[in-house]
Amino acid sequence: MAVMSIAAVNIENLGFTYPGQTNICLANLNLQIEAGERFGIFGPNGAGKTTLMNCMTGLLSFQQGKLTLFGNDIAAHKKSTNKLFGFVPQDFSFYQELSPAQNLEFFGAWSGLDRSTIKKRTTELLEVLGLSDVSNKQVHKFSGGMKRRVNLAIGVIHDPRILFLDEPTVGVDIQTRHAIINYLKELNNNGTTLIYTSHQLSEAEELCNKIALIESGEIIAHNTLDNLLAEHKEDGLEGLYLNLTGKTYKDNNV
Repeated sequence: MAVMSIAAVNIENLGFTYPGQTNICLANLNLQIEAGERFGIFGPNGAGKTTLMNCMTGLLSFQQGKLTLFGNDIAAHKKSTNKLFGFVPQDFSFYQELSPAQNLEFFGAWSGLDRSTIKKRTTELLEVLGLSDVSNKQVHKFSGGMKRRVNLAIGVIHDPRILFLDEPTVGVDIQTRHAIINYLKELNNNGTTLIYTSHQLSEAEELCNKIALIESGEIIAHNTLDNLLAEHKEDGLEGLYLNLTGKTYKDNNV
């Protein structure tokens, strides 16, 4: 008898409203992301993308529904689910006065890794992300692209099964973007599920094999990119995005 695989992320009837607000940010949202996917979540500003990702990573506590990571209920087992994923936020999330090696040592220990594993992973990550020569220099002296790579290294120090990425290449040059995307594909080839959001649609088209479009807290499209392009007779993600979300201004919320 075939063994059924457990989804990397399963969301059932998720509801979220920010305190003090009457409008619902996420309403009865359902989504399943299979293990091993390179999954993109896209939508206009204010559509609910970041809120959804923050619910999936436990940064926000939702009021309704259920959310599991590899079958583990994130609301009931937050400590154990934290070890399943890494998160690379848009904002830099490290100590600027420390070196890359010191940051990785700190966040590795925070993730529960032992000293020998931290040392091994630090050496590996600094090498593959081109930071070995500056491993002991303070991060605040780095360029934006170098800081992005430090951010990424911290997110994967504990070798997570799921990696959440919020605008991981914003503000970097084309060489750094190319290197980061190639590294993310390598991670995925080795079994890491990628969940990604960005406004870089050409980059997203290169990285993601399945996507969801979200608007006003609801998923309006969910399928492989190829199937959605064929269904809506578009030849690229930008055209599909505009087709489904419209061409009028979307960032006038006050």
